[in-house]
Amino acid sequence: MSKSAANDVAAEGSVEPGAGRGTRQGVLLVITGPGKGKSTSAFGCALRAHGHGFSIAIVQFMKGRIYGELDTLRSLPRVEVWQFGRVAFVDPKNPDPKDRELARQGLDKAWEIVRAAKHDLLILDEINVVTDFGLVPVEEVLALAKARPRWMDMIWTGRSAPGAMVELADTVSEVREIKHHYRKGIESRAGMEY
Repeated sequence: MSKSAANDVAAEGSVEPGAGRGTRQGVLLVITGPGKGKSTSAFGCALRAHGHGFSIAIVQFMKGRIYGELDTLRSLPRVEVWQFGRVAFVDPKNPDPKDRELARQGLDKAWEIVRAAKHDLLILDEINVVTDFGLVPVEEVLALAKARPRWMDMIWTGRSAPGAMVELADTVSEVREIKHHYRKGIESRAGMEY
């Protein structure tokens, strides 16, 4: 297929931002489990949605460092990204008050996005962990999903998704580790982990 023909096919599958919102049924996808690739999968969905002309909002919890994929996503039109986290890891048994405050700010931003109803896809990266650690109430995250416009898709990522979140979801994918390069002593590195 020529490049021109491929572009024509891609254009036929694309939509104007917001097109079809009246008839489209949004889905809630939970990506959980102990394996590598949950956020990566969600960001792949963001790229796919962007390729079809959709508007994407990404709220990232518990991560405050620079990630290559976020730089790329931020460079795209119709993609907005917010981070609410510190560089330090969160102690699940004794979270720093700042971690609770940042999680609250992130959830407040998610509510703002849902109420504004201008994005087609909302990704809450690491929200499963945030609720598992008790930084924000599970019930409020469930209420957020129920309050979103009918046509808005939502993705929740992170290990240990609470049962109530799994129950509410339309689709749940579990990522499990079979092998990991850490176990061979290979450090995390730019381009693969961040």
